[in-house]
Amino acid sequence: MPYRAPLQDIRFCLHEMVGLERLIRTGRYPSLEDGTGDAVLDEAARTFQDRVAPAHRVADQEGATLENGVVRTPQAFHEAFEALREGGWFSLRGTATHGGMELPMALTTPCNEMLGSSCLALSLNPLLTQGVIGALECHADPELKARYLPRLLSGEWAGTMNLTEAHAGSDVGALRTRAEPNGDGSWSITGQKIFISWGESDLTENIIHLVLARTPGSPAGTAGISLFLVPKRLPDSGIRNAVRALALEEKMGLHGSPTAELAYEGARGWLVGGEHNGMRCMFTMMNAARLGVGLQGVAVAEGARQLATEYALERTQGITPDGDAAIIGHADVRRMVIEMRALTEAARAICYDLSVAMDLAEAEPDRGAREAATRRAAFLTPIAKAFGSDVGVEVAGLGIQIHGGSGYIEGTGAAQWFRDSRIATIYEGTNGIQAMDLVGRKLLSDKGREAAQLLEETLKSARRLQQCGGRLADLGDRVARSVATARQCTTSLCELEPNDARSGAVAYLRMMALVRGAHHLARGALAAPDDPVRTSTAAVYCARILPTAHGLAEAATAGAADLYAAPRERLAA
Repeated sequence: MPYRAPLQDIRFCLHEMVGLERLIRTGRYPSLEDGTGDAVLDEAARTFQDRVAPAHRVADQEGATLENGVVRTPQAFHEAFEALREGGWFSLRGTATHGGMELPMALTTPCNEMLGSSCLALSLNPLLTQGVIGALECHADPELKARYLPRLLSGEWAGTMNLTEAHAGSDVGALRTRAEPNGDGSWSITGQKIFISWGESDLTENIIHLVLARTPGSPAGTAGISLFLVPKRLPDSGIRNAVRALALEEKMGLHGSPTAELAYEGARGWLVGGEHNGMRCMFTMMNAARLGVGLQGVAVAEGARQLATEYALERTQGITPDGDAAIIGHADVRRMVIEMRALTEAARAICYDLSVAMDLAEAEPDRGAREAATRRAAFLTPIAKAFGSDVGVEVAGLGIQIHGGSGYIEGTGAAQWFRDSRIATIYEGTNGIQAMDLVGRKLLSDKGREAAQLLEETLKSARRLQQCGGRLADLGDRVARSVATARQCTTSLCELEPNDARSGAVAYLRMMALVRGAHHLARGALAAPDDPVRTSTAAVYCARILPTAHGLAEAATAGAADLYAAPRERLAA
C-alpha cells in the first residue's frame, strides 16, 4: 500500500489538539492566516507521496555504496531529491535575506513528518541541511552567511553535523579533532568523525560540514570545543577540500542513507560563533534535530500504521465476532490497530506542541510570554525526542505483529519500518540521555514548576471531559487520576538524591509523555465528540495505555540501590 499523507489528521492536530491559534494571535506569521500555510501542506502532501515515497522500498534494497572514495546513492534518490529541490523544500525556515520562506516551525514540522513517512532515509538529508541553516543563521558572521546560506536554502548544497568520534560518543567533551589557525582567517582541521549521516554523497556538488574541534590551548571537556564550517569543496575554486570518506557503515536500517566515517586531513575550515562556543552553537542545531528525530518516530509510526491497517482490513483468517472474515474483526487485532493510532496521535501532538512553543519563544510580543515559551520548549524537547522515537519502534513492532509471519518477511515492507525506526532512539542523544536531561537539567533545576504547569493544563482538559458526562466523563476520570499520580511522582522525584533521581529518569519521562499525550487526545475528543474514531482512539488510549503511567511513577521513584546491589564483576557471570 502506498503512503498517503494524513492531511486531515495533521490539520486536526494543529488546530484542535495543539492550539495553533496561540501562534496565529501573535501576528508574527501571516502565512498562517493568508492561506499560504494550507497551500504548503497540500503541496507537501502531493510532492512527497507522489514523487518521494516511490523511493522508499527500492532505495532500501539498493542501498548506498562507496567506490574508490565516491559514494553512490540509490538512483531513485536522485529523482526524489530533484523534486525536493525544485519545490524549494529546503527553504521553509530560512530568512528571506538569503532565499528562505520564513515559515514557522509549526508548518515545517508537519512537512518534515510527511517527508519522513514518504522516505525516512532520504529525509535525513534535508533535515540535517535545515539544521545547518539554522546554526549558521544564528551564529555565523555575515560573510559566511552570504557565501553559504543561499546555496543551502536552494538545495544546491547539503549540510551535516560532525560530533561523534570513536572514543567520544555521548561524552562529546572527550573529542580530539583539532583546529590550527592558518593565519588568513581559516583553520586547518585534522581528525576523524564517525556515524556522520549523509557525510558523503553524489546528490549535491558540495556538502557543508559543521565540525566540532579543539583549538590550541583550549580547556578540557565541552568548555574547550569550537565549531567550524568545513566544505567538501572550497566555494571559490571548487577544489576538493582535505576531507574524505573512509568507510560507510553497514546498518540495520536506513540502507539508502550513507552513514560515513570521515577523515579530516588538514581540511580548511572557518570558525562559527567564536572560540570555545562550539557546544552552544551546535545546540542550536541539535535542539531542532531532536524535534526532528522525535518526528521521525511519528513518521515511521504513521507509515507502519497505514500499512498494517490496510493489511488487517484485507487479510481474512477465521470467523470474527462481527461476522466478517477480515482479521480486523478480531478483538486483539482491533486493539493493536487502535493502539497504533492512539500512540501515533499522542506522539504527533507532543512534537507539534513543541514546534508551536519554539515559535512562540520568538513570536510572543511580551517578554515574559517569550521566556515562558522558551521554558516550555526546553522541557518538551527531551520528551518529544524520546517518546516520539520510542513510539516509532513500538508502532512498527505492532505493525509486524498484525502482519504475523508475513511481517517478519521483507517482502511486505513491515520489517523495513521497524529496521528504519530503531536508530532514532539512539542518535541525537540516546533516549536515556534525554531522560536524564529532563530530570537533571529541567525538572530538578526549577523544582518541578514547568512540570506542574503541564499537569495543570492536563487536569483542566480532564475536568472539561468530566463535565460532558457519559463516556467522555469516564475518560476525564482516568486522565485526572493520571495527573494526580504524576504530581505525586514529580514531588517525590525532586526530593531524591541525584543518582536516585537519574535511575528513574526513563520511567519519569515516559510517564510524563503519556500524561501529556492524554491532554492532547482529550482536547481532540472534546473537539469532535461525535466522531467515533476520535473518541474511540482517546478511549483506548486512556483505558489501555495511560494506566501504565501509575506503574511508571512507582518505578521512577524506586531509587538506585537495587541497581547497584550486585557486584559488577558478577553481572557477567
